[in-house]
Amino acid sequence: MKIELLSSTKNQDINISDSAFGKDFNESLVHQAVVSFMAGARQGTSKQKTRSEVRGGGKKPFRQKGTGRARAGTSRSPLWRSGGKIFPASPQDFSQKMNRKAYRVAMRSILSELVRQDRLVVSDDFTVAEPKTKLLVKKMQDMNLKEVLFVTDQVDDNLVLASRNLYHVGIIEAEEINPLSLIGFNAVVMTPAAVKQIEDKLA
Repeated sequence: MKIELLSSTKNQDINISDSAFGKDFNESLVHQAVVSFMAGARQGTSKQKTRSEVRGGGKKPFRQKGTGRARAGTSRSPLWRSGGKIFPASPQDFSQKMNRKAYRVAMRSILSELVRQDRLVVSDDFTVAEPKTKLLVKKMQDMNLKEVLFVTDQVDDNLVLASRNLYHVGIIEAEEINPLSLIGFNAVVMTPAAVKQIEDKLA
């Protein structure tokens, strides 16, 4: 299939792979891929201590009878101040397994839907001469773009520095694309080389 290539010299059409950019939308697999990616990004390092892990509490705080208080065997009971937790948080792995073949189908679905919705732009000229935000904003205005993800074959330092103050702009290499980044922006701009890398990756 063909898609328009925005160029600094002359706009023209380029061929993109039907196998990567021309598939039907599979909503269930896309949902599974996004959930799996977000679950894998969770740290899962939260940790609290049980009564056996809290320091101290080895001695019975007061005698069993005659004080008028409820009997207690340790000062580190969950009912006491500085005591342990009854149901403490513990480190765990939140990642969800997704088969590689299903993940690739989901990525093809997302890319194909971007093409159908005219949200995918291929351009060989979205670099900036200097690391200045106003230059990038001007270039985005010329391309009629607001919220955009730039996918490059090789990250340009000037582009990264120019986009750091723009919360609605993302920069990512083609090898690192993921479901969440692709659906999180109104438009996705790729270089022809990045398109080629994605086609090889999803082949």
